[in-house]
Amino acid sequence: MFNYRDIALSLDSLADKKQAAILQRFFKTGPGEYGAGDVFLGIKVPIQREVAKKYQDAPLGAVARLLKSKIHEYRLVGLLILIKKYEAADSRALKQEIFDFYVDNFSAINNWDLVDLSAPKIIGDFLFNHYQGKNKSALKFLEKLADSRSLWERRIAIISTFYFIYQGQTRETFIIAAKLLSDKHDLIHKAVGWMLREAGKRVSEQELLEFLDAHLKDMPRTALRYAIERLAESKRRAYLART
Repeated sequence: MFNYRDIALSLDSLADKKQAAILQRFFKTGPGEYGAGDVFLGIKVPIQREVAKKYQDAPLGAVARLLKSKIHEYRLVGLLILIKKYEAADSRALKQEIFDFYVDNFSAINNWDLVDLSAPKIIGDFLFNHYQGKNKSALKFLEKLADSRSLWERRIAIISTFYFIYQGQTRETFIIAAKLLSDKHDLIHKAVGWMLREAGKRVSEQELLEFLDAHLKDMPRTALRYAIERLAESKRRAYLART
């Protein structure tokens, strides 16, 4: 059985200082920035996926140690392993265990790429397919996250709805998007606009247009630009002209 040290040594051997310096700047790791304190080894995502595949049978204890690390690639590989475990789980009970583990480790999912790669595949999937029982509501769960003081939990709330969009369901996306329109952070504006765009592209452009018409005066410019990217140019110009 592989352990935490096996994975850590494997990742350390792949470090690239020049690439790490680029990533430190790209992910805004300076004082006061959203990724402050994050440390990068400089390993590209496709290589990290290969590492995760190799160690996908590592126990949850090893994953927990990876998620506690200040090293970004440790946390990302931990999440990629967790996704593989979730996808391989052959019972609701096992998927529940991984879902709960993910929720318990929200504090480690603290950059936009970590959220975007993992939230739809674990939170979104579980809420859509398995979150059931007395007083349980997928929408209420997402709304609670959307109300969080944590930037990353708010991003998890909207990005998790990507799974719902893939299933042809947009209700959760539009409700959570509406709740987050007043958010002050640019990373939320981008996420909201992205999910609105996907809802319009993959499910219903008409529903997107209705949302835009109802909320245009409240939408941050960045969210609007992302949301209308796939519309015909004449429609894009018309919405921009109304702001």
